[in-house]
Amino acid sequence: MKKIICKVEYDTEKSELVQKFTSGNIGDPAGYEESLYVTENGKYFLYTNGGAESAYPEEGITRMSAAKADEWRKNH
Repeated sequence: MKKIICKVEYDTEKSELVQKFTSGNIGDPAGYEESLYVTENGKYFLYTNGGAESAYPEEGITRMSAAKADEWRKNH
């Protein structure tokens, strides 16, 4: 997935996956995944997707500061 936020491109295909968190099983309508990525320029973002009844019923990308990314990693 690719998204431009504040003139910066965040692309899961061109970025490095740092860590992934999965809740539930494949096919679970309440299940979801959160995947932390870092771009080649050191910008962090969270890619989210999930089932229809999950917190992430649609794909999304949210940019994160390095501090927030570190906090996310510690909590997942």
